[in-house]
Amino acid sequence: MNRIDENRIDGFDVVAFDADDTLWQSEESFNRAERRFAELVGPHCPVGVDVDDALRAVERADLSVSGYGVKAFTISMVRAAITASNRMVPIEVIEEIVEIGQHMLTEPVHVLPHVPEVLTVVSGAVRTVMITKGDLVHQTRKVTTSGLEHHFTDIEILLEKDPQTYAKILTRLGVRPERFLMVGNSVKSDILPVLALGAHAVHVPYHLTWALEQVDQHDEEFAELDSIADLPDWLGLFTTPKS
Repeated sequence: MNRIDENRIDGFDVVAFDADDTLWQSEESFNRAERRFAELVGPHCPVGVDVDDALRAVERADLSVSGYGVKAFTISMVRAAITASNRMVPIEVIEEIVEIGQHMLTEPVHVLPHVPEVLTVVSGAVRTVMITKGDLVHQTRKVTTSGLEHHFTDIEILLEKDPQTYAKILTRLGVRPERFLMVGNSVKSDILPVLALGAHAVHVPYHLTWALEQVDQHDEEFAELDSIADLPDWLGLFTTPKS
């Protein structure tokens, strides 16, 4: 962990948190869906077709049109099933893929360990906001059913997380980059775009990372914590008890 002495709570006017796989589980659901997709579609594809690679390629191509989230993922699964199988996939398989997406949209939110305690402490000391990306309706549902909404003065649900978008948010929040801290699990979306603005970031890795969110190489240095439970202590507030 890089511990930077000046990065303490009195150095920030706003602390922002990512949501998916920072505050609550998300990638597990997508992983289960991907495994079931391979089981359903694989038998209908020509020999030598990698259905996982086919799905990833369609997801990447669809990003600029469909964006992020379960609905976009479901559309990509349907399109990948059709193209990878050369249109031989049965309608029953397509129906089950759609049902998988529907289940993902309605499954309960699983808040990660220590998150409620950490948000209570941080939001009691500094303006705290949520910045996440994905489908507006689904992300809003997760926010309102998580029991965590009251910790945040502002909630931003974005189509993309890039320096330009973060810059607009900082302007809207009325905070200078050097007084802003972002906390999240994705180096690509939560860390590097914020550092590019001269703001600060804390990386809290999650044990699963979507392939399209992975970053192989970067030169930037930033703080990294083993657990979100370590954040209050890192900010100079107190050490969150761990069990």
